[in-house]
Amino acid sequence: MPKFRRETRRHLLATAVSALAAPALLSGCAAWSGLPPLPPAPPGGYRLGTGDRLRVVVFGQKQLTATYLVDASGMIDLPLLGPVRAAGRTTAALRRAIARALVAKGILRHPAVAVEVKAYRPFSILGEVNKPDQYAFEPGMTVLAAVSLAGGFTYRAAESEVGVIRVTGGPPREYRAPVSALIEPGDVIRVFERHF
Repeated sequence: MPKFRRETRRHLLATAVSALAAPALLSGCAAWSGLPPLPPAPPGGYRLGTGDRLRVVVFGQKQLTATYLVDASGMIDLPLLGPVRAAGRTTAALRRAIARALVAKGILRHPAVAVEVKAYRPFSILGEVNKPDQYAFEPGMTVLAAVSLAGGFTYRAAESEVGVIRVTGGPPREYRAPVSALIEPGDVIRVFERHF
């Protein structure tokens, strides 16, 4: 009888350990488990990037007022000024840079410049969504809103966390993010397949 109790206790203990370890093992197998968490947005506002469409207004100067596309090198090409770096700057920083350049080249003494984003660069979504593609970005958009634009999750999708490939001051890196996370223009969202 004592031997039976010992074996039963060992079996129950092994079963309990297995039950506790199973969720940890399953989460360890998840495609996103080894990814670092998505960092918060950098302070100071949105940074412009390749593909953003900007409206630049130089008051009283119709030849300088136009809509410009940030090119692959991160520049916009303004008449009379030539290329001006836009990528990596906020709209306020770009406005100041244009005003300084106009003064430095002797074009205007006291320029009044305004810069606004007319269209953000698109984000991409791939993996376990019904319509993977590129989509127009809107400020305040979450991962879940992006998934909704892409036709929703497929039946195989892991719906709790996704991968987000983002450029944060260096080469692109992939991060882990919950579906409530805010996305940024140019992000690539990867919806993983669940493993059970």
